[in-house]
Amino acid sequence: MKYLNKIVIGLFTLLFFSCVSNKKINYLQKSEKGKVLVNSGQLIPFNIEEYQLQYNDVVDITIKTSSPELNEMLTIKDENVQLRNMDGLNSGDAFFLRGYTLDNEGFIDMPLIGVVKLVGMDVKEAKQVIEEKLQKFVTKDNYYVRVRLGGIRYSAIGEFNNPGKFTILQNRLTIFEAIANAGDMTVVAKRNEIVLLRQYPDGVKSHTINLLSEEIMNSEFFFIRPNDLIYARPMKVKQIGTGVTLAESFSVVVSVITLLLLYLNVVN
Repeated sequence: MKYLNKIVIGLFTLLFFSCVSNKKINYLQKSEKGKVLVNSGQLIPFNIEEYQLQYNDVVDITIKTSSPELNEMLTIKDENVQLRNMDGLNSGDAFFLRGYTLDNEGFIDMPLIGVVKLVGMDVKEAKQVIEEKLQKFVTKDNYYVRVRLGGIRYSAIGEFNNPGKFTILQNRLTIFEAIANAGDMTVVAKRNEIVLLRQYPDGVKSHTINLLSEEIMNSEFFFIRPNDLIYARPMKVKQIGTGVTLAESFSVVVSVITLLLLYLNVVN
C-alpha cells in the first residue's frame, strides 16, 4: 500500500507540472525590465526598415504612357486571365501571373525595356531604375510608373492550427497577423522560442524570438518580410504525452490510479 501512496503522489506531482500555464501562452506580456507599455498611453515606435528585394520575390510593375502603342508593348500578355479571375485574389496568383519574379541572379526581364537588376533595392529605388530605362522610349514626365511587392509570401510550420504556405496581399504584415492567418499556435507551442528563418541578399539567417514579451513590438521582427519561415517548436509537455490543461492531466491521473486499484484488487 505504501508503494501505491508514492505512485499517487508522483502522479499528482506530474499533474501540476505537466499543465501549460497562461504565462507560457499569453502574448505581449509585461517586459522584465519593468516597462509598462500596455494601456500606459506611451507610443511604441515601429522599427521599420525599407525592405530590399530578394531572389524569387514577385514585384508588380505598372507602366502607363501617352502612347497606346507603347502601352501595348509594355503590357504582359496574360494567357491565364480566367484562372487569375477565379482564384487569384485568394492565392496571390494574380501577382505571380502578371508580375515579375526576380531570378537567381536578381534580374527581371521586361517587355521592350529588357533585363533589369533589382535585387538589393527597395521599391522606390527599383522605380527609379525602371524610369531611367523607360526614358529611352518616352519623354520625361510623360509616363507613370508604379512598383510594389506582389504580396507577402511566408511559411508557418510546426505547432500551428493551420500550418502552410501563405500569400497576403499587403505591403506590411505583423508577425501576429501572420500567426492569426495560420490559425494561431497550438497550446503547446513554445512561444518564447519561435524560430524565424529570414532571407538576406547574402543568404539565410536563423533568429530566435520571444512572442511572450511586449518588446517584440519594438524589434525588427515585428513585421514579417517576404519569404520568411516561422517555426513553432513544441513544449516538452507534448513529448511526455500528458494533458496540456488541468482537466486533461487530471483525467490521465484518475485513469492511471483506477487501473492500479483494479490491478491490486485482482492480485489480492
